[in-house]
Amino acid sequence: MAADRVGIALVGAGFLARTRARCYAKAAGVQVEIAAVTAASRASAEAFATAHAVTRIADDYQDLLQDPSVDAVDLCVPNHLHAPMCVAAAAAGKHVICTKPLTAYVGQDLPADAAEDAAGAQPRGAMLASVHQECEQMVAACAAAGVQLMYGENWIYAPAVQRAQGLLAKAGGSLLEMRGWESHSGSHSAYARRWKYTGGGALLRLGAHPVGAMLYLKDCEGRARNGQPILPVAVSAEVADLSRNPALDEGDRFLAGGWHDVENWGTVVITFADGSRGVANGSDNMLGGMESKLELLGSRAHLKCNLSPNDQLQAYAPVTGTFGDGYIMEKVHGDAGWTTPIPDEDWSSGQSAMCQDFALALAQGRPALSSGELGAQVTRLIYAAYLAAEQGRRVQLD
Repeated sequence: MAADRVGIALVGAGFLARTRARCYAKAAGVQVEIAAVTAASRASAEAFATAHAVTRIADDYQDLLQDPSVDAVDLCVPNHLHAPMCVAAAAAGKHVICTKPLTAYVGQDLPADAAEDAAGAQPRGAMLASVHQECEQMVAACAAAGVQLMYGENWIYAPAVQRAQGLLAKAGGSLLEMRGWESHSGSHSAYARRWKYTGGGALLRLGAHPVGAMLYLKDCEGRARNGQPILPVAVSAEVADLSRNPALDEGDRFLAGGWHDVENWGTVVITFADGSRGVANGSDNMLGGMESKLELLGSRAHLKCNLSPNDQLQAYAPVTGTFGDGYIMEKVHGDAGWTTPIPDEDWSSGQSAMCQDFALALAQGRPALSSGELGAQVTRLIYAAYLAAEQGRRVQLD
C-alpha cells in the first residue's frame, strides 16, 4: 500500500541540498516532508532550515538516523563521506539517496596524516579495487537491510534524454555512437581541488553525468531487444590539468585554478559489448556558463539533447546588472550581451523528475529508475578510465 507521506532528511546544506529541497517541494502524488537537516556547521543548517521551513536541525548524523519521522537520508555531502554514511543509514533501516559519484577513493587505506597529499598519488589500480569494494559494500548493506539505494543521476531523468530514449525505442535499430559532455569554468569548492576529498577531478565530477546517461541508454536498448542490458566492456582515457599551461598568466584567470592533484579535463572512450562507442568528457575550461549536452547517433536516428544551455528563452542586456539579481543559469556570472536564462533549470536538468521519482518510489515501495547498481557501474568505469589514462592502454572491464 502506498504511503501518503515521505520524510527525507537532508545531510548537507549547500548548493545541492538547496536544489533537492526546491524539487521535493514540487513533488506530486505524495507529501514530501524535509523532516530534518544536518550540516558541517550549525549556522549553515540553521540558515537552510529557515529558508526551507525545516523544523528539526540535527547536530549529529547518528542522532538523525534514530529519528522515526525520517524514512530516507539524502546525502548531499563531499564524496569521501558517501560510503560510511550510506552503510550507517542502511544499518538504521533508512533508505539512501546518494549523489554522484556513488563513492570515491580518497586514501581510505592511508594513515590520516598522509592522505591529504598522498591520496592522489596512489596507483589507479588500487583505487579501482577500493571503489569496487565500497560499491559492493554499499549496495549489499542496503539490500541486506531491505532499503533502497538510489543514485542521484539527474541526466537520465532530463526531459530531453527521456524523450530521446522514447524516440530511439520507436525507431529501433542500434545506437552506434554517443558523445556527451559537461563543462564549465570550474568548481570553486576547496574540496574539488584535492583528491583526498573528491576522489578525482573533472572526469569524476562532470564526466560521470554523460557516462551515466550512456550506460542507461544502452541498458534500455538491450532490454528492449532481448531482455539483457548492453554492457560496457572496455575503456581508454586521457586526463590532464590544462590550467598548468605555461602560457597562462593572472589575466587569464577567468577559469578556476589552484587544482592540487586532480585533473580539470578528462575524456573516456567506452566500448560496449555490441561494438558501439561512447565518448564522455568533463572539463573545467569552458567560459560562458555550464554546457551539458548529449548527442546520439543511431542506425535509424540522430538526436541531440541540450540540457544546458537551451534557447527556450534568449535575453539581451546592454550592460551588466540590467536584470538586477535575476538568475540566468549555472556558472554564468553576469547578464551583459545575449544570454539564455533557463526558464526552469531544475526541470530541464532532470533534477525535478528525479526527486519526483525518488519520492514516489519510497511511497509506493517500488524501485527508482536510478539505482545504486547504476551508480556502482558508473563509478567502477570511471576509475577504470583513470587506470587506462595512467597506463596509456585500453582497460578491459569485468
